[in-house]
Amino acid sequence: MSDAANASGHDSGTLELEAAPARYQAPPKDRRPLMPEPPPVRLVAVEDVQAIAPAGVETALDDFYVNMLQLEREDRLGRSSGRSSGRNSGRNRRQEPAHEIVYKAENVRLRMAVQEPPLPPRADMRPIGVEVRSLADAEAKIIARELEYERLRALVAGQDTLMLRDPAGNWVAVVESREMR
Repeated sequence: MSDAANASGHDSGTLELEAAPARYQAPPKDRRPLMPEPPPVRLVAVEDVQAIAPAGVETALDDFYVNMLQLEREDRLGRSSGRSSGRNSGRNRRQEPAHEIVYKAENVRLRMAVQEPPLPPRADMRPIGVEVRSLADAEAKIIARELEYERLRALVAGQDTLMLRDPAGNWVAVVESREMR
């Protein structure tokens, strides 16, 4: 640039920096406990969902709910609290579960009462509603596992449901979550 441009206050392309402080001070360490991220899946329910499973299918249930649908398993063995949500509660009150498997979703828990066969008849056939982020990804996992399923198409585009059975024989309805705007 010309001397006239420098005299008028325009810079010649150099930038003057502030002097660095003598020593860097890191921010104080955050002492609050870390909160783990919730699972990327929700159950379509208001409170915990109760279901039954025959003994011997625990590893298949873990593969289905943890690996495929991405719920988190809580390691709690013991007796059920006896509280029933009425939803998928086909459990006979006279037959107590041998133990309970608990899967955690973002909002509520899925409680599987593991019992020795013969299992009591189911009180209803309502499916366990599972809301996933991507229905296409869930469908790809179902196809990779060669599970039998049916895609139910809705009248409105984007409201499809995948209906299938878990290893315990409980119906599961997989839907895609949609943002509320």
